[in-house]
Amino acid sequence: MYNSRIVGLGKYLPDNVVTNDDLAKIMDTSNEWIVERTGINERRHIVKGSDDSPSTMAFKASKIALNRAGIKASELDMILFATLSPDLYFPGSGVLLQELLGISSCPSMDIRMQCSGFIYALSTADQFIKTGMYKNILVIGSENHSGGLDMTTRGRSVSVIFGDGAGAVVVSGCEDADTGILSTHLHSEGQFAEELALIG
Repeated sequence: MYNSRIVGLGKYLPDNVVTNDDLAKIMDTSNEWIVERTGINERRHIVKGSDDSPSTMAFKASKIALNRAGIKASELDMILFATLSPDLYFPGSGVLLQELLGISSCPSMDIRMQCSGFIYALSTADQFIKTGMYKNILVIGSENHSGGLDMTTRGRSVSVIFGDGAGAVVVSGCEDADTGILSTHLHSEGQFAEELALIG
């Protein structure tokens, strides 16, 4: 049986820095209020009209992760793309990333589990590798939160927390049972679904 290990990491953040003082100019808040409740001083937001999107940010992060892993995109067996803000409702952002990477047939799957999505994607990659089905899997977390935030005082309890960006890891199989991801444990509580729901 194989074990899974992270062999390359990459990230991408938009250039546009939004500080707590910037937010205080457009809503009833302050740097002190935000830092006391979240510990956050700044975040990044996509500039409207730029080429940044969940898939393009993921592409930039993925190139770094692949380079650090020392493998080519063509060596990937699967893409798992975690996002709650996909480029399109369908198809998923995973296939858009696949196209940007120039891969013709590797399976791509979006995982829509909100804040825990990256953990779900990492756990899914771990299972595919442990069974021996795949050897190299690209796991992405990429979000365009700023596109859906209420940037007024009414939305300050949420909008001060979230920003935009992407992270990528290459997960590969190894035969060392003492190295890498030893286990993962996933849980959900559906009874609280409406507490964090986006009602259409």
